[in-house]
Amino acid sequence: MTTAVYLASASPRRKELLSQLGVEFTQFSVDADESPLPNEQPRALVERLARLKAQSGVELGYTDRPVLGSDTVVVIDNESLGKPRDKNDFTHTLKRLSGNTHQVLTAVAFATQNDVLSCVVSTDVTFKTLTDEEINAYWESGEPQDKAGGYGIQGLGGRFVTHIAGSYFSVVGLPLYETEQLLQTFLRR
Repeated sequence: MTTAVYLASASPRRKELLSQLGVEFTQFSVDADESPLPNEQPRALVERLARLKAQSGVELGYTDRPVLGSDTVVVIDNESLGKPRDKNDFTHTLKRLSGNTHQVLTAVAFATQNDVLSCVVSTDVTFKTLTDEEINAYWESGEPQDKAGGYGIQGLGGRFVTHIAGSYFSVVGLPLYETEQLLQTFLRR
């Protein structure tokens, strides 16, 4: 790809992944309210937030090339799990994920002043059964504090994963194949 975009995200993981596509980009962050709307389903939430972030970039004046917005949520029992608020919230989350399969939904959106296009990628992730000691040691590592669902598959949290069905890169935070396809579609519109 020889196009240039803006990346409306402060995430170092998204920056690294977008670099793998060979896309030129400038990164910035947007301040978006990520609170779910009343009765908002996880898929609708993640897509709305990705679109909001991309459109917020356009509103900030990034208008000479497409703005990429993305968001990721971890879902179990149709409930979105955000970043852990504290150790108790983290422990509760990891106990729910322990020995179970959950979904990671990542939405990608491209926006300009005249158009917005988005998609959602769903990946099933299965965790081994975790001990209290493993959960506590993982919290103490410092890794889970800023991660949706309280873990990072690309880091120490990856050792808990027994099976994945879908896009590994989506779980990290930016599905490479789908992002490239969406950008090509967006540019042809």
